[in-house]
Amino acid sequence: MSITLYNTLTRKKEAFEPMREGKVGLYACGITAYDVCHIGHARSAVVFDTIARYLRYRGYDVTFVKNFTDVDDKIIRKSNQEGVGISDISERYIREHDEDMDRLGVARPTFAPRATAYIPEMIRLVEKLMEKGLAYEVDGDVYYAVANFSGYGSLSGRNLDEMMAGARVDVNDRKRNPLDFALWKASKEGEPWWDSPWGPGRPGWHIECSVMSQSLLGDTFDIHGGGEDLIFPHHENEIAQSEGASGKPLARYWMHNGFVRINSQKMSKSLDNFFTIRDVLASCHPEVLRLFLLQSHYRNPVDFSDESLAEARTGMDRFYGTLKRIKELLPLPSAAAETNPSGLTGKNRDLYEKMSSLPGQFAAAMDDDFNTARALGHLFEVVRLVNGFMADRAFVLSPESVSILIKAREVLIELGEVFGLFHTDPHVYFQQDRDREAARRGLDAAEIENLVAARQAARSARDWRKADEIRELLAAKKITLEDSPTGTIWKID
Repeated sequence: MSITLYNTLTRKKEAFEPMREGKVGLYACGITAYDVCHIGHARSAVVFDTIARYLRYRGYDVTFVKNFTDVDDKIIRKSNQEGVGISDISERYIREHDEDMDRLGVARPTFAPRATAYIPEMIRLVEKLMEKGLAYEVDGDVYYAVANFSGYGSLSGRNLDEMMAGARVDVNDRKRNPLDFALWKASKEGEPWWDSPWGPGRPGWHIECSVMSQSLLGDTFDIHGGGEDLIFPHHENEIAQSEGASGKPLARYWMHNGFVRINSQKMSKSLDNFFTIRDVLASCHPEVLRLFLLQSHYRNPVDFSDESLAEARTGMDRFYGTLKRIKELLPLPSAAAETNPSGLTGKNRDLYEKMSSLPGQFAAAMDDDFNTARALGHLFEVVRLVNGFMADRAFVLSPESVSILIKAREVLIELGEVFGLFHTDPHVYFQQDRDREAARRGLDAAEIENLVAARQAARSARDWRKADEIRELLAAKKITLEDSPTGTIWKID
């Protein structure tokens, strides 16, 4: 089967045919580095990370480019407020971004260019646009002449006349058209600047991505992506700049992910419903957040709430609970053993074949416009099948059952890797989850461990009264103890 994807430019699903066989060029717009990342950034990052992972899973050699805007009005404003250079601000938040992405399990892109490294290329592109009559200069500022580019509005579906009729009166009356946008800005006092044919200044925002994408992927590449808020004006302006200069399509396919809403409202600092990635990861495992973001189709909005995150946590607990049970059941030598389906018969063979078919069903779901929601259903089907197998009263550990358990684990790990999941040892996952919940409730995990150890020592000394006192003390903190031949674990109710 071939991959189909929804192309924002044509407003329909299309068969994906890369320009070069076996290779994919993918560009996704990155952050403006002036603040820490929020869960809207996490959504876009996880979506395009998953798309790149799946393309590689399908055998493509993917060149993935995701940029950093490191010069911008917001960066300049913060640098002036703090009395430091713009690079101090941008580098700080690029580091913060990378730390957040690493925690989220988002793989680093092939290239992560910074805008300020491409100023000469931006100047050359602006010069080319001026030569073609698509740009003009006014007192050191250079603007794109929107009316001179016939394809303007094709991505967003906006009509130029309608945009003109609805345009507000622009405070900059030097522009020929209210819709014209800045390619180059003359420097103002207190702002960074670079020399140019039009005097000292800095690039406009839109020109950055045109230059960085084409410098690293060519005049035309396969996929350009980003959040749906970038369709207009950012991506519309990129098309006008790049295609106006080269006369070639910028990207063959345009992909856009939906917004993150908070309790059905738009996320906004003014509404006090703004959540950073680190805010969320303080209370949940990073893979829980990934699972939450992938439970909806990438083009749909996702509604973030405590309840929706709790549902994702329950789902991830099911996955890791199954992996934990398999790990406990499989003897160590079997952990590296290969499955041997030839000896399976009856229901065991049927079960093995069902699990073997799930990667194909998973791929069919992902081939259909990267439908992660449907693909996740096949992962949960593995869990349902193997949990039923292990819970059967007739279950015994045998060469047949070992083959089935190994196969289940193989399928989960293989498909989970596409989603960036199951990178944590199952026992560590539950321990980390427990420790986070303890911290959230103001409990000291180290102190609890000491009490559990003291109770164990009392039990070994047959001091049952002291052991019971410690159990009751922990119970008062809503901590449950589970004793087993291998030791005692504690859980938070």
